[in-house]
Amino acid sequence: MKRLSIRWKITALIFFIVSFSLLLGGIVIVGNFVHTKEEELKQRALLTARTVSELPEIKQNIIGTPAGRHSINAVVERLRIIHGATYIVVLDQHRIRLSHPVQEMIGKPSFGKDEGPAFAEHTYTSKARGEIGTVIRAFVPIMNNDHQQIGVVIAAYQLPSVLEALLSLKIEILLTAGLSLLFGGIGSWLLASHIKRQMFQLEPHEIAKLLVERTETFNAMHEGVIAIDKDEKITIFNDKAKQMLGIYEDVIGKPIRLILPDTHLPEILQINEPIYNKELQIRHLNILSNRIPIKVNGQIVGAVAIFQDQTEVKKLAEELTGVKAFVSALRVQNHEYMNKLHTIAGLIQLGHKEKALEYVFKITEEQAELTKFLSQKIKDDSISGLLLSKIRRGKELGIQVIIDRHSKLKKLPSALDHHDFVVILGNLIENAFDSFQTMIERKKEIYISIEQNDELLCLSVEDNGCGIDQRHLPYIFDEGFSTKDKKNRGIGLYLLQQIVRKGNGKIHVESEMGKGTIFTITFDM
Repeated sequence: MKRLSIRWKITALIFFIVSFSLLLGGIVIVGNFVHTKEEELKQRALLTARTVSELPEIKQNIIGTPAGRHSINAVVERLRIIHGATYIVVLDQHRIRLSHPVQEMIGKPSFGKDEGPAFAEHTYTSKARGEIGTVIRAFVPIMNNDHQQIGVVIAAYQLPSVLEALLSLKIEILLTAGLSLLFGGIGSWLLASHIKRQMFQLEPHEIAKLLVERTETFNAMHEGVIAIDKDEKITIFNDKAKQMLGIYEDVIGKPIRLILPDTHLPEILQINEPIYNKELQIRHLNILSNRIPIKVNGQIVGAVAIFQDQTEVKKLAEELTGVKAFVSALRVQNHEYMNKLHTIAGLIQLGHKEKALEYVFKITEEQAELTKFLSQKIKDDSISGLLLSKIRRGKELGIQVIIDRHSKLKKLPSALDHHDFVVILGNLIENAFDSFQTMIERKKEIYISIEQNDELLCLSVEDNGCGIDQRHLPYIFDEGFSTKDKKNRGIGLYLLQQIVRKGNGKIHVESEMGKGTIFTITFDM
């Protein structure tokens, strides 16, 4: 079965509402018409009854001869026809009918229940339902010249039924209903078309499908996603964000400041500018956040934050600065050991067995000494592995990497972990390697020192490379700043500075063009 278009559904709904409104309005109008007609008939009945009660013929004949009493009906009937009354009845004080539209009822007593007050000189109206329908009756006492009551006049007018009222208003009703339905139908179609355009010509089931797909897409993302509208109420809060921030309730529609007071997302609504790769601390969790304003037709309607746990970012940075270096070190180590094996094989072939043995002992002793030093003095395997890989990487590049044998690292500052130190050391040593790219005729050395006591941790990386231009020193920690032409540069020192700030550390840089650079970083323990 073909699904009805939303345009037709909205048109039908609005058309139904217009029709229903017309029906309710018609009921009110007809009811008001009947009520107005009732009030009008009451006044007419009273006027007619008073007219009859004041006629001299009626006053004289009601207590006169039988012939005179008999003539009352003719007079009353003429007046009934003139005034258009349904009936007019004249009663004497004994409740005997002296006039009535039905001849057989004349001369007979009336036993109406609502006639009593009229014989006590009261004038009033009532509504009664009889064989001919609902009638409005007026009761007026007949007084003689001595102001004594001698009878009662009852004037009645039939109240039109609802159908009769509708028939009397049929032209007005048809004209009003026709115009209302016509313009209501046109208006509903135009409104439905406008709503359809606002919904990008999508049907409700298509919008629902998009909403489900959007929600599942956000929940499948590896990054946390939070979005707010211009009133700072949450519109998106994906599963990864809930997992990272420890929130398990449904927060859609709630104010962001109530759920996450330190999110810094509402400030994007104020500055109307994106902020990328900003490290924040939310709920004691370090995150790397991108916060971007959401704009529709040039107007800001909200803001979205896409963020990662900084621990994961550090792991990625560690992979870039450490793990890749480990892979490179394995390749260097393979070349190094192949060369050493060739040297040993050559000495044996030349008959210099003692020299070959001496060579083996020498290289074994050097390797054992370095390994022993790193295992005893550096109490973190990731940092030891990084230093070992950088030494071997330096050998491949023709750069001697020297580790101060007085160096030691027992524990890290409380605000940092080994991922942070891998990023710091990895970036500083890689920058030192890069400083030799333009250096040819010089012994290339990198000197690394890690000193620690109960109060202070000091890390120093010194090279005798090309140095840094003094003009560039104030900008080397800016994100994206680099003196190299390669893409994706200017990130390492920026990340380093963010980590040092988090650990409440200090960075000191000394550099001279053509002589080298010294980076010194200190942390309070």
